[in-house]
This record gives sequence, structure tokens and C-alpha cells, in this order.
Amino acid sequence: MEKVKNSKIGYWAEKLACESEPGLTTAQLMLYNHDLKPVEPERRQWGAWNFVGFWVADSFNINTWMISSSYITLGLAWWQSWICVWLGYSIAAMFVCLTGRIGATYHISFPVVSRSSFGIWGALWPVFNRAAMACIWYGVQAWIGGTCVYLMIRSIWNDWRPDNIHNGIPNSGTNTVDFVSFFLFWAGSLPAIWFPVHKIRHLFTVKAYFVPTAGLAFFIWAIVRAKGIGPIVHQPGKLHGSELGWLMVQGTMSSIANFATLIVNDPDFARFARKPRDALWSQLFTIPIGFAVTSFIGIIVSSSSTVIFGGDPIWNPLDLLEAFLEEGGSGQRFGVFVIATAFTLAQLGTNIAANSVSAGTDMTALAPRFINIRRGGYVCALVGLVMCPWHLLSSANSFTTYLSAYSVFLSSIAGVMVSDYYFVRKGYLEVKELYSGKKTGPYYYTLGFSLRGYAAYIAGILINVVGFAGAIGREVPIGARRIYDLNYFCGFIIAAAAYWGLCKVFPVPATSETWLEVGDEIREMSVAYANDSASNYDEEVMQGGGDAKGNAGIGEAVPTKHF
Repeated sequence: MEKVKNSKIGYWAEKLACESEPGLTTAQLMLYNHDLKPVEPERRQWGAWNFVGFWVADSFNINTWMISSSYITLGLAWWQSWICVWLGYSIAAMFVCLTGRIGATYHISFPVVSRSSFGIWGALWPVFNRAAMACIWYGVQAWIGGTCVYLMIRSIWNDWRPDNIHNGIPNSGTNTVDFVSFFLFWAGSLPAIWFPVHKIRHLFTVKAYFVPTAGLAFFIWAIVRAKGIGPIVHQPGKLHGSELGWLMVQGTMSSIANFATLIVNDPDFARFARKPRDALWSQLFTIPIGFAVTSFIGIIVSSSSTVIFGGDPIWNPLDLLEAFLEEGGSGQRFGVFVIATAFTLAQLGTNIAANSVSAGTDMTALAPRFINIRRGGYVCALVGLVMCPWHLLSSANSFTTYLSAYSVFLSSIAGVMVSDYYFVRKGYLEVKELYSGKKTGPYYYTLGFSLRGYAAYIAGILINVVGFAGAIGREVPIGARRIYDLNYFCGFIIAAAAYWGLCKVFPVPATSETWLEVGDEIREMSVAYANDSASNYDEEVMQGGGDAKGNAGIGEAVPTKHF
């Protein structure tokens, strides 16, 4: 080991190492770095209005704009579909507040929170799941953002069209115009990844003012052009009875599924709250209001499009903007440029919040010695580029089906986390032990894995497996389909109940008999055990750790063992 340390490999390993605390054990170096540690008071800068701005900004994106459309086309009246949006996002907001409170109270991120229920090393699997999905979604959202950039360029230079520009990449599955537009959006997103999470709140504040204003202008523009709100708002629903009821259930669950990733990783942002209350009411009310208002704007604008252009409604706002460009005129082009710019900013903010920061935070837990949030964000961006997202979107229906089904896996993770914190531990966490590799630690369980957590997680998935087979075209019993219609609820409730039951039969350590949150006691916490007086400890202790500059820290690398 000493030879490696003194070699060039050891030198560069120290140079590339992330900021850490001196005196950490070898196991702790795989569990801790600056971005994984509890947020100290100086970085707790998110107040209630920052969370309001965050969710107002996040709600205005193309996916939300179209959220009601799919169920109107399936037979719901516009107001029935809008009720689904209100219900779905109100329920999602409750789930967000449940997981977010853990982060806001103890100022720790999702990867650290999950160690309590899945085990010190067992938490790596749910973290990897979340990171992989964030990388995939980053590429998909960046491709959509590229379409926004395409409209911006075309509103200035009308010849910027695939049929006018020579395609220099004919066998790639895309064309030069679309790829260059995508690459410009992708490259333009890179500077936003650089800023630390506690400062990036300013991006969402700017977006919260500019983007909804542009959306409202689009709303008014469409109504004026159509001389009214359009025929869709006068169109009655086509379904009745149980068929109507189950389709509304599906619409509600789709809204929740759209939030499945954010429910799991809300602690990544809530940990920067000044106090837990700042992350409660601001999220509980802003999420349903913001997403419902954006969906309403989408419904009315799309309804107006049938009058303006005739034919079927244009549900994709980017297709509608392109239709305005086809009409020509400098006024049209200016309006499209402003609105396309707003959509570009909307996609940027959504991609950073929901994907880049989430993936970066998760990757810090996968390799904390060498990856922090910033580096993880750039890895996510690179994966989003090389995965060629246009191939995934070439078969949009199956892609959407599989991504929606992924909420089943995330609902089980959320169910275990919520059950562990609220019902098993009653709000009590020994935060320092969440960074300990001691075999005697309360979160080490069996070889670092919580068998209770994994059993409950699998149970939450199994309840939906048959229904998922039906969703992708297999013949399954109607009962399984109905269970799958409630997939997020079923996965969450079964996982939460199974975990609670297993912990009753096989109790876990570090719990409280009464409600006991001790997050207020967390300030600048040291997790090193080098100076502990504990007599039983079977890890190698690295008396150095290394700081942000790659310095060895206190005490040179003299490995010692405690027996």
C-alpha cells in the first residue's frame, strides 16, 4: 500500500480526491465527502419562497403542459382530466413533504437517508437506480430542450430546417439540424451544473418570474387568435360509469408517477432549508397549484389551436409554435422566439433540478472519494449525450410505458424510507452512525445490508409485476390490471407495511418509543472515529483522509488497527 501511495497513481489519486475529513477509516472514505455530509448552518439558505420559486419554475415544462392531453384524447372531458391533475399532484405533494421533512430536519441527502432503512452498503442499490434514471431522463429532456433551441434559431433564420440544411450524419438516426440544436442546448446547460446546490436557487427564482409570464402571454395570444377559448372546453366526456372512474384513476396515478423520482430525492433539496417548516407548506401548496395552472394553460391553448389551424388539437406546444412560424410574419417570429426562449429556460431548470443535481448527489454516494455533486452532474450530462436520446424517443409509446412503470420501483423505495422514519424510528436518527462502517453500528445490519428493507422493497414490486406485464401487452386477469392502475399506491403501501411488520417481528436498533427528532442539534459534525475510545473496532484507520487540495491532513498515512 505504501508503494502505491508514493507512486504517480497515488499522487494523482490524492489530487483528484474530493474534500473529506481527516482521520476517516477506509470504509468511511466510501461513505463520506463534503457533499454527502449534513449541511452546516452557513449553507442552509433555502427559505420558503425559494421552494415556491423552485416548484413554480419546475411546474412550467413541456411534460406538464401536455399532462392532461393524453386523457382528453382517451375520452375524458377537459375538466375531468384537470381534476385528475389536481388530485394527482396534491397527493404527490404530500409524499414530497413526507420525504423532504427528513432532509429538512437532519440536513442530509437521499443517499444518506436511505442508509437508515436499506443499510450502509445496501443503500447503494436504490441510489444506483435513481442515478441511472436521472442520466436517462437528462438526455431525453435535453433532446426536448434542443427542439426549443431549434425554434429559437428558426424564428431568426427561417432556413434552419432539416429539409433545407444538408444532413451530414445520415445513418445516425437524426439529422444535422436537430443534432446541432440538441448539442447547443446540451452545451449551454454545462455552466449551470457548476454552481453549488445552495446557490442554484437563483436560477429557479429567475425562471419562476420569466417562464410563467411567457406562458401567460402564449395563453392570451392563442385565445385572441382563436377569438375564444376553443371547442375542447365545450366538449363533453365520452365515458361513463366504471370505465370513466378507472380512467380518472389512471389519470391521477399518471400525475403521481410523473413525480415518482422527485418524491424519492426531495431530501437532496430540502436539506438546504433554513428550518423544516420552510420545506413544508411551500411545497404542499405550490406543487398542486403550479402544475394544475400549467396544465390548464396547456388545455386552453391546445383547444384554441383547433380554431386557429383547423383539424385536431395540437397538444405539443412546440408543434404549435412551429405552426405559428409556418404562417410567417415578423410579429409571429418575435413571439415564437420569446416563448421558445422561455421553454428553453424551463427545460434547463427542470433538467438541472430533477436530473443533474439528483444524479450528482447519487453519484457522490457511489464513489464519494472521487465524485462530488458537480462532477456527478457532468458525468450525468456526458451520459445524456452519448446515450443518443433520439433513439429512445423514436418509439415514444413503449419508452413512456417503461418509464411510467419505473415508478413502481421508486414507490417501493419511498415506502420503505417513509415507514422507517415515521413509524419505526419515530423521527429519531443517529446521523453520525450513517457514515460509520463499524460492524457494530446500528445501520450495518447484515454485512451492511438490511434484509428487512430489501424484503419490503421486493414485496412492493411484486404486487405490481403481473399488472406491468399487462401494460406492455400481455394477457393478464382484470384484477391485476386494476392493481396496476393503482401502482404507486400499491407499491408504496405494501412496501411500507411490510417493512413496519418485519421491524415489529425483528426489531432494529436506534429507535425511539416516542416521537423524537434531534436534527436541531446538528451543526458542524465530525464523523471521524480515529479518536474514539471504543475498544472493539475491526477497520483499518486512515489517519489522514485528505482535504480539498489533496493534502494528507493531520497525521501521515500510518495505518493502525483497533482490536
